Amino acid sequence: MQQNVQIRLLGDFDILVNGIRQNNLAAKSRKGVSLMEYLILQRGRSVPVQRLIRELWSGGRYDSPESALKTMISRFRALLNSISPGLGGCIVSEQGAYRWISGAAVNVDVLDMLSLLESLHADSTREQRIDCYRKVLELYQGDLYQTGDICNGSMQVSWLHREYLRAVYTWIELLKETNDYEEIVRICRKAIQVDELDEQLHIEMIRAMIQMNYTAEAISEYKRVAAHASRPEPPAAAPKDMSADYQRMIDVGDMANQKLNMIRDELMDESTQQEGPFFCEYSAFKEFYCIQRRMMERLGSTMFLGIIMIVNPEESISSVVRESTMAGLCEIVRNNLRKGDIVSRAAPAVIAMLLPTVSYSTGSAVLERIESLFYEEYPNQSIVLSSRVTPLGGSMAEQK
Repeated sequence: MQQNVQIRLLGDFDILVNGIRQNNLAAKSRKGVSLMEYLILQRGRSVPVQRLIRELWSGGRYDSPESALKTMISRFRALLNSISPGLGGCIVSEQGAYRWISGAAVNVDVLDMLSLLESLHADSTREQRIDCYRKVLELYQGDLYQTGDICNGSMQVSWLHREYLRAVYTWIELLKETNDYEEIVRICRKAIQVDELDEQLHIEMIRAMIQMNYTAEAISEYKRVAAHASRPEPPAAAPKDMSADYQRMIDVGDMANQKLNMIRDELMDESTQQEGPFFCEYSAFKEFYCIQRRMMERLGSTMFLGIIMIVNPEESISSVVRESTMAGLCEIVRNNLRKGDIVSRAAPAVIAMLLPTVSYSTGSAVLERIESLFYEEYPNQSIVLSSRVTPLGGSMAEQK
């Protein structure tokens, strides 16, 4: 069965065969790894022997450098073949030159990334470009691996790093067109893992956080960058491009505080406070019950439901008398229940009450007192009242 080989050169050096990491080849042949990387980056172009010698042995003195190179390549091919049969054949010798040709089952991350970067310059749809950017972000796990044996290795590292950042910046600009700030934050976090000192990445992430109204997170990131830069104060610490963003974060924070204080003042305005129990429509009464039920489940507390109703047959009293009676009864309820109790007309002849922090006996006593006060205030009426109280969640009402 043909083996699948993955060669990783971005961030670190690894060779995986069928997904299994192999022994550290760099420890066995550092110059061999340098040669392989150098040839890979030529992308199939032949490299003359003399050029390889200059790159690999610029400061060394050998009686026969060509022979040393040939011996090193032969040994390194044997090491590659020991990892996966035929892998050494990727280093192809030609007339006075060598080149790298990946086999059908050999995959190299840096070559994949370079191909993706090239495809971004070709005509493609927005979706195709975003897909390429996403793959570049995943492939680039860090700067190109270096052993220190290649003369211009740092130049190759810098060039790849710049191309990677250019792709990230372009992707961010593309996402701004659709206000996809959440994705911008994700991309910046990922790219910052590769280059934490890149100020532009931090600026773009902070600006995206501001657009998402994540002001606290944006300020926290701003201060973290400033602290990392070992500067004394956040306003002076950030790059000049971030000064306006910092002021905007402060302004947004001040605006949020102002709004919070305004709403608090409105809620605490004494002119809007009711004395006694809270009267509301029955639809609101049911909503309050739902809220209170959740609170009771969380706190393990109890609340009672009470009702007072006219029990005279409907045909025995007129609607005018009924409404007048209910108005008087509501006034007595208003004057004898506490703040925090919630009251509603549940039906034309029924008043319902939510009574928190009472027991069955105290709840019954409250209703008895209201009935007694009603009969005292309206002694000549032939109205008959009845009341009930039950704990919320109980299976049946308790009659006094």
